[in-house]
Amino acid sequence: MEFLVASAVGILTAAGLYLVMRLRTFPVILGMSLLTYAVNVFLFASGRLVIGAPPILTDAETYTDPLPQALVLTAIVISFGMTAVVVMIALGSYLGSDDDGVNDPAFEKDEDLS
Repeated sequence: MEFLVASAVGILTAAGLYLVMRLRTFPVILGMSLLTYAVNVFLFASGRLVIGAPPILTDAETYTDPLPQALVLTAIVISFGMTAVVVMIALGSYLGSDDDGVNDPAFEKDEDLS
């Protein structure tokens, strides 16, 4: 179980980083979403991976920590709101310039940056 969760976090992180390094706005937004999902799964797994255990502190022998679950729920709401804001900013940028590319002077071939 731990190997599966660790692999999922690694794959989500790798795919998210790959998409964030693209020079278009839509893949960057998708990459940030994947990185958010990777962090959420990591936080959720930090509360102990126990199947069938209650998420409360009682006199039970095994339990899961409720704090990471609360953090993940909060992070989901915050990431949804921030994704909506970033999508609106990217859409406004695209409609204003008719291009969704990221204009980075380091990648321009015609300019001499020295």
